[in-house]
Amino acid sequence: MSTSSATTVDAKSATSDAGSVEVPATPTQLLIGGEWRDPLSSGPSVTLPVNDPATGGVIADVADAAPDDAEAAVDAAAAAFTSWSSTSPRQRGELLRSAFDLLVAQADEFAAVITREMGKPLDESRAEVRYGAEFLRWYAEEAVRATGTARTAPDGAALHVTIRQPVGPSLLITPWNFPLAMVTRKVAPALAAGCTVVVKPAEETPLTALMFAELLREVGVPPGVVNVLTTSRPGQVVARILADRRIRKLSFTGSTEVGRTLLAASANGVLRTSMELGGNAPFLVFDDADVESAIEGAVTAKLRNGGQSCVAANRFIVDRRVADDFVAGLAERLAAQKIGSGFDPATTLGPMINVKQRDRAIALVRAAVADGATPVLLDAVEAGTAFLPPVLLNDVNPDGAIAKQEIFAPVAPIYLFDSEDEALRLASDTEAGLVGFIYSRDAARLMRAATALECGMVGLNRGLVSDASAPFGGTKHSGLGREGSEAGLHEYLETKYISHPFSAV
Repeated sequence: MSTSSATTVDAKSATSDAGSVEVPATPTQLLIGGEWRDPLSSGPSVTLPVNDPATGGVIADVADAAPDDAEAAVDAAAAAFTSWSSTSPRQRGELLRSAFDLLVAQADEFAAVITREMGKPLDESRAEVRYGAEFLRWYAEEAVRATGTARTAPDGAALHVTIRQPVGPSLLITPWNFPLAMVTRKVAPALAAGCTVVVKPAEETPLTALMFAELLREVGVPPGVVNVLTTSRPGQVVARILADRRIRKLSFTGSTEVGRTLLAASANGVLRTSMELGGNAPFLVFDDADVESAIEGAVTAKLRNGGQSCVAANRFIVDRRVADDFVAGLAERLAAQKIGSGFDPATTLGPMINVKQRDRAIALVRAAVADGATPVLLDAVEAGTAFLPPVLLNDVNPDGAIAKQEIFAPVAPIYLFDSEDEALRLASDTEAGLVGFIYSRDAARLMRAATALECGMVGLNRGLVSDASAPFGGTKHSGLGREGSEAGLHEYLETKYISHPFSAV
């Protein structure tokens, strides 16, 4: 095992498609107890390859943590918790503000790494950095607002006081589609609340998380407060962490299937859990909608991150009376997308994360066509690459597999309806309940529909709802708890009630 300043890799040297964009070196080791380390039991030669989605080539090799490393990370988080939880809220907030300032200063460097390992166009990566940074700024301000209450008991015999205290060392598991923002969305409120954390980023995109961890070290976050484990054995590593009774909180963003497994594993430790799981977002276009505005919102809601987003529009539910205009306009916009490397300034749609995910989406499309859907856009795909041109299908069967699953790809299926009741029934006919989008000029209809939709978030006449200051989360099988806003801070706090007799006041 070696412990030192970060061992880094120059990701730019692995491939050449970055052109004139400078891709900075990133750490490649595990961060445990404030030190960059090789794995304890695996040995320094055992690593996890990170691939470029645009080329399939290996761009870096990072440390591959084993269960023993997981235990070491929990040791570090538990050891740091007493000191960090007693650090003043103002100090914790100032460190988060410093992290925000440094992240903004290094925005281009972070964006380049995101594009390199995840594939999204550079402009989208820059937007992710701005979005991710906002969680640092928001929770730098919220750190001092973890307030309690005081009230007189109804019988007048006591003063009831509540205080909020950090829940304890926490495990944070993040996905590959937003490798920075999903980390800051969890780390920032945890640190603001006074919790220490073990972060397990997705194995597809670990470099951004490692780079962000080094940024936190640079601004002075104490050793052991943030620990990062990269691994190709997430099941074993996470199981070891969840079995440790010192861990008191799990926050996970990912698929519903994995979320169910983690909830079951968390039951033995009776952990506080936050689950941001899969989506199947309906995008409703009523006959009185501004169709041009709806098309613009549809492109935003569908193609952000190439459709690889839990809040991407998954089912376009369109009034039959405006369907021709909507489909024609959406087809024009989708066909105009420039597909290529995220480093090409002309690119508007990068690769999917890997060939496996692309082929899964293609299988859903083929099944929908076989089930009667009309292809409007359906170009040939190149075998062996992760690129998928936008797909548009009209008059899709609402009982088909594509309607029941999260597509997670630049695929837009259109479902037709004839009445408001039918539209709302179709929209909520899913186990998922994360977000919905509604387009109409009728204010009363917008509120009726927003109230009726079975989901945790609704966008009215807009295709984007994510904001650090807003509560992000879903209902039904889309998860538990909320991230962002003051609600995100409360996920890392326990409420303690203290009864104080008036006679002693």
